[in-house]
Amino acid sequence: MKPLELAELLTAPTQHPVREALRELAPRELDALVIEALAATEEAWRQVVVSRVKAFTDGQPGDGRPAVAVYFTTTERRAADGMHLGWSPFIAALANTEAVPDLRPTRTTVTAAPVGEAAPAEEIFADPELAAALNRRAALDPPGHEDVLRVHLPTREVTRISR
Repeated sequence: MKPLELAELLTAPTQHPVREALRELAPRELDALVIEALAATEEAWRQVVVSRVKAFTDGQPGDGRPAVAVYFTTTERRAADGMHLGWSPFIAALANTEAVPDLRPTRTTVTAAPVGEAAPAEEIFADPELAAALNRRAALDPPGHEDVLRVHLPTREVTRISR
């Protein structure tokens, strides 16, 4: 079997040939497969975050100094089962140096958005692929209230920083 054929089969693990193969694996092998699949999933979502951020920064007018790092802060979302902390799909800061900018909340006027209006705003103004990748990342590795997500463009690294 060619690698592309195998990859195509693995993207549909509930289909007959893959489902039957998974049933034959021992529990230890299944656990190893889950660990590898989770790592591959996290890497794929990281690549989506980096590619969407890169596309955004490439489209920004500037003084010739490209962004080195992009930062995202957390946001709380209200759901039927309570409040959930995730990554905001809106960029908090663009930095053209290695130094981490001051991302502490500033004294600005805040207007409360009525419940239900945050999601439509994201749909209109945020990059849907980036928002999906950030949501998946938050589900796989939940952030803390003081955390910041740093996307370092030259190395394509995505790291969580605690303030």
